[in-house]
Amino acid sequence: MSEVVRWSVRECGIAVVAMEDRESRNTFSPGLIAGLQQAFDAIARDPAAKVVVLHGYDNYFCCGGTKEELVAIHEGTMRFSDEPFYDLPLRCELPVIAAMQGHALGGGLVLGCYADMMVLAEESMYGAVFMKYGFTPGMGGTYIVPERFGSLLGNELLFTARNYFGRDLLARGIPARVVRKAEVIAVALALAEDLADKPRLALVELKRHLAERIRRDMPPIIRAELAMHEVTFGQSEVRDRIDRFFIK
Repeated sequence: MSEVVRWSVRECGIAVVAMEDRESRNTFSPGLIAGLQQAFDAIARDPAAKVVVLHGYDNYFCCGGTKEELVAIHEGTMRFSDEPFYDLPLRCELPVIAAMQGHALGGGLVLGCYADMMVLAEESMYGAVFMKYGFTPGMGGTYIVPERFGSLLGNELLFTARNYFGRDLLARGIPARVVRKAEVIAVALALAEDLADKPRLALVELKRHLAERIRRDMPPIIRAELAMHEVTFGQSEVRDRIDRFFIK
């Protein structure tokens, strides 16, 4: 098992995946990426699993790319599609609940949006921060963020790159559950219990049906985002913004 991603499958069929890379604050470190892939691979092989709850630790759900990754994309030595881990919740055959108890920023917000259901915290911050650094969103964010938040609010998130508290998103009408931070994981687990009561085959079939459109639509979206990165990521201003704004 990964040192920074822990997972287990309870007797009731709830698989819990906990991201806890304290050194990187749950950015997409190599350890976190590998751990997520291992966790979802292991859960896929466990016939007892019926539903997945994904959460972070303390104040962090997931905070997206590391500074080193952003610089590498800027320099043209990598692309976000080189490690296709960010849509693991979508590709999982089981329903996934993102218990976003802490901040979810950039690719971390996108990761949560690929889940089938989301529970947010009133006190935590959520933002599609890509444009803050001067480059267009990736990882399917241009599609999945408006899909989950609604087109107008989703576009606002993408264009402004602002961070929004969960309570403010609730006031704006976000359809996800928004509760106090201390209650997020418990609420997600209670929701998972409702699902785990159902037959596994029925859950798998319904997930396949509900996710089919997004899975079908995503490949051309990813190609379009990569093409936009070819235009926007190489700007000298982007490197300046990464150095100025990235917080370790």
